[in-house]
Amino acid sequence: MAAAPASAATSSVDLPEGMTASYIVVDQETGTASDEHKQYRSASLVKLFIALDYLESHGPDYEIPADDLALLEPMLRSSNDDAASTLWVRDGWDEIVKRMVTKLGLTDTAPPAARGKWGYTAISAADIAKTYQYILHDANPKYRDFIMGNLAQSTKCGSDGFDQSFGLPSAVPGPKAVKQGWSGFGAAPAPGQECTETNARTLRVLNSPEVKAATAVASSGEGTLGTFSAQDIDLTSRAMHTSGTVGANNCKIVVVLTLEPTTLSWQDSAGRITQLTQDVFFQSAL
Repeated sequence: MAAAPASAATSSVDLPEGMTASYIVVDQETGTASDEHKQYRSASLVKLFIALDYLESHGPDYEIPADDLALLEPMLRSSNDDAASTLWVRDGWDEIVKRMVTKLGLTDTAPPAARGKWGYTAISAADIAKTYQYILHDANPKYRDFIMGNLAQSTKCGSDGFDQSFGLPSAVPGPKAVKQGWSGFGAAPAPGQECTETNARTLRVLNSPEVKAATAVASSGEGTLGTFSAQDIDLTSRAMHTSGTVGANNCKIVVVLTLEPTTLSWQDSAGRITQLTQDVFFQSAL
């Protein structure tokens, strides 16, 4: 399996007051990083594991049924939580994370203590970068093309109505394949700030009995009170993460994970991670 570049250098970018952040930028030979092994709650970045595990478990010759495409595509492109919950329950709950940790050799990733709260999976910037490296260089090309092809079609609007164009989509020019994550901002944007797109096939599948049953027992953890993590990760601060690849050949992997005060708005958090991502990306090119 492709390892993180041995020549990756520690770098430092000034952070806004109150922000906690970790990041890593790697290409084929070099990289820059800061606090890349610090653990964060995954929010929707765990959907990379859910999609990869689905593909690996079925094999490269499996023809994905239309109804499963109606789960996988919005989960990867628009970060649909109900689709993630459905596949999470169907494919083994926290066993998905355990399988990915073993297969990819992840060192900082661990399943949530409460198996129904997939968004509380522990991750690090280094492990998410390693996941992209596996998808790009070690996974079956069919899996690579499916996942990266969907991430290249990342939508401006998340399925929950939040604008997910923060970070990489706004900070870096050129072709990109992106997976975003956020947690702690509530189940939906404030009235008047909704970002909406609809897809008839997705709406039909997401109203199916399987989806309704899964969402009754599994979720991102958004809005849940109490402690649901065995790891020493922050479940209180607002989390906003951006990850993916840049370049026509996915030549550079970028992962930026942040925590923000609970008093900071979505718009301000989005602006701050976008500026940080821009700073980190362009510093890596120096």
